[in-house]
Amino acid sequence: MADQKGADLSRRRVVTGLDALGRSTVLFDGPIPHHDDSAAAVVWRTHGHPADNSGAADTVAPYDTAMLHNPGSNFVICQFRPHTPEIMHATNTIDYLVILSGRVILVLEESEIELGAGDCVVDRGVLHGWRNPHDEPCVAVVVNLPAYPVGKGRTI
Repeated sequence: MADQKGADLSRRRVVTGLDALGRSTVLFDGPIPHHDDSAAAVVWRTHGHPADNSGAADTVAPYDTAMLHNPGSNFVICQFRPHTPEIMHATNTIDYLVILSGRVILVLEESEIELGAGDCVVDRGVLHGWRNPHDEPCVAVVVNLPAYPVGKGRTI
């Protein structure tokens, strides 16, 4: 589904699992479910660690920052919309990001760094924000995993 500014969050999602006979198969193949006008779409999530790979239920739900506080993982595609200021925050997670398209600025307390397509970020729970001063949206894939707090800990 294209956002009002034109970025595509509806990339293809393929999820594997087991069929009724215990053989590997594709359980879901189609666009990533996108809810409302959210700037993020959940590709998959788990509710604990280690992950429970049994069952065939779809774990997708509308994105909510409360998901960052679950003991499992989140696999999300998100969009940093054009001309958005940073909102400084910290989470008790380790976040792996890959920029798919566009450009965005990672804002830290002591520095800023511009990122573009193909760049990878490991955010280790520090205070940070994302600013997109550009005319085009930036789209990124993000995986969140629980982590022990650093610094003062989470702010959201």
